[in-house]
Amino acid sequence: MPLSRFRPYGTVRQLVTTDPRDLAAASQALFGWSAGQRASRLREAATVAALEQVRPRRERMRALVAGQDGRLAWRRVLAPPPPGPLGATVHPIAMATCDLDRALVLGRTPFPRPLQLGHECVAEVVAVGSRVRTVRVGDRVVVPFEISCGECGACRTGLTGSCRAVPPASMYGFGLAGGHWGGAYADLVGVPFADAMLVPLPEGVPPAAAASLADTVCDGFRHVAPHLPRLLERDPDAEVLIIGALPARYPFSVSTALYAGLTARSMGARRVTFCDARGQVREEAARLGLEAIRPAELRRRDLAPLVVDISGSPRGMRTALAKTAPDGVCSSVGTLRHSARIPASLLFIRNVTLHIGRAHTRTLIPRVLELVTTGALRPETVTTRLADLDDAPEVLTDHMATDATKTVLTTG
Repeated sequence: MPLSRFRPYGTVRQLVTTDPRDLAAASQALFGWSAGQRASRLREAATVAALEQVRPRRERMRALVAGQDGRLAWRRVLAPPPPGPLGATVHPIAMATCDLDRALVLGRTPFPRPLQLGHECVAEVVAVGSRVRTVRVGDRVVVPFEISCGECGACRTGLTGSCRAVPPASMYGFGLAGGHWGGAYADLVGVPFADAMLVPLPEGVPPAAAASLADTVCDGFRHVAPHLPRLLERDPDAEVLIIGALPARYPFSVSTALYAGLTARSMGARRVTFCDARGQVREEAARLGLEAIRPAELRRRDLAPLVVDISGSPRGMRTALAKTAPDGVCSSVGTLRHSARIPASLLFIRNVTLHIGRAHTRTLIPRVLELVTTGALRPETVTTRLADLDDAPEVLTDHMATDATKTVLTTG
């Protein structure tokens, strides 16, 4: 089945095709509870960049940058400063593409370019601060994509994606929008809270298999794991319905949806249905043991007690909600659009629970690692290409130009 081909938007076309209401909503969310802190970080980054132009002092390193035109290239950028007492510096050894990366690089999102790319990785610790206790130099660790301190009220209750010590949505690989934390396709990454964030990789788990635990594997897991045991207890044949892309050409990748299907299988679900308009995606889902159907076939399907919406679109969310059974759950990744219409009266009558949001990845990684370590969950089966990090510009340019699922790069 041939892959779709995509071309990147330039800056002007990105601005013209971005709904101002989407941009306004994203800006409001990013400044959220800590506008002053985010503004301070922006000023600090601008000041450091200006001073380095006049009097260079910081060491440089290699990092993969997505330019304003969507082209990927190695650039010499500032290396992270030496870690503070609570921090660490890590060297990525296995890096994976996220489902959002293609849209991000192509200019199909409100997030501005240029930016240092990448937010899924396993890394080796190369330096630690004086107060770090749980990791040491030489350890291999999973680096969650979200920044979290481990000490604030949100972190202590497991809501690490909403850490109050940093501005909202502080994360690697999103440039200005994520808060200037750098990207994973780089020689070094700074980790501000090493004990809180870094999760040691168990012996026997290959770094390439675990790289996406930093985001998409955990994202797929959290759509299923909190709900499925109760549903299977009520009905051992309860169906899990996963909604991917509804149009045949769609820039978002599909790995999260496949990881959700694998999670459901690992937890004992007998019926896992995977809906996607893309033929090669359905082939991948079928290869993984999922029942793959076209969107047109949904009309003839019964309602499902657990529906997972990974479409990223308002249309996909409405479709998922319409297919959720009475007293069922619809778990959605949401959408970058500023709003989406939902069938409110239908949900009320059916008593449907809808959950939208990001995963609290750091909290989930140990639970998912247990499944990976036992072999119950095998993320590597979703990977469609393995390559060397040195070839990143060419390999990832090819990945972004097609609707390939998952590319993992490793260091020699």
